[in-house]
Amino acid sequence: MPILAPSLTRPTSLWPGLGLALCGAALITLGAKVQIPFWPVPMTLHTLAVFFIAASFGPRLGVAAMASYLIAGAMGLPVFSGTPERGIGLAYMAGPTGGYLAGYLLAAGVIGWLAQGRGALGRVVAMLAGLAVVYALGLAWLSRFVPVSGLVAAGFTPFILGDLVKILLASGLMTALHSLKGRFK
Repeated sequence: MPILAPSLTRPTSLWPGLGLALCGAALITLGAKVQIPFWPVPMTLHTLAVFFIAASFGPRLGVAAMASYLIAGAMGLPVFSGTPERGIGLAYMAGPTGGYLAGYLLAAGVIGWLAQGRGALGRVVAMLAGLAVVYALGLAWLSRFVPVSGLVAAGFTPFILGDLVKILLASGLMTALHSLKGRFK
C-alpha cells in the first residue's frame, strides 16, 4: 500500500488525486532544478523525486504526477533540468534526453506497482527495476545522437553512481516517513 496516499490511490473524486499529481509534478520540477556537486558530473534530484513519488503514491498517481510534469514541459514551461538555457517544450523533449523522460514515465508505473506493500529492500529493488527502464529507453533514444561506441560513456557511466545514491535516499526517506506515519496513528 502506498505510504503517502493510502486512501487516495483509488480516489472516489478526481480532485484529491489531481491535487496529489500536481504536487508531485511540482516536486519533480524542483528536483530537476536542484543541482548538487557530485563526481563525475553534477547531480540533480530529478530521479530521487520521480522514484520517491512513484513508490509513495502508487502506480496510478505516480504516473499521473510524471505525466503532469511532461505535459507542463511540452507546453513550454521550463520544468526540465537545464531549461530554458538548453531549450524548452517539445524541442527539448525530442533532444538527447527525451528517452530518459519517457523512461521516467514508464518507470513511475513500474516502481509504483512493484513497491506496493514492500519493505525497504523491496522498494530498493522496485526502484532498481525502474532505473533499468529509464536507462533502457534513455540509451536507446540517445543512440540517435551519440555513436554506439560512446553511448555507455555518454549516457550511463557518468550518472549511475548518483542514481544509485538517490535510490538509497528515496528508500530511506520512505522508511522514515513510514516510521513517522506509524507513530501518529
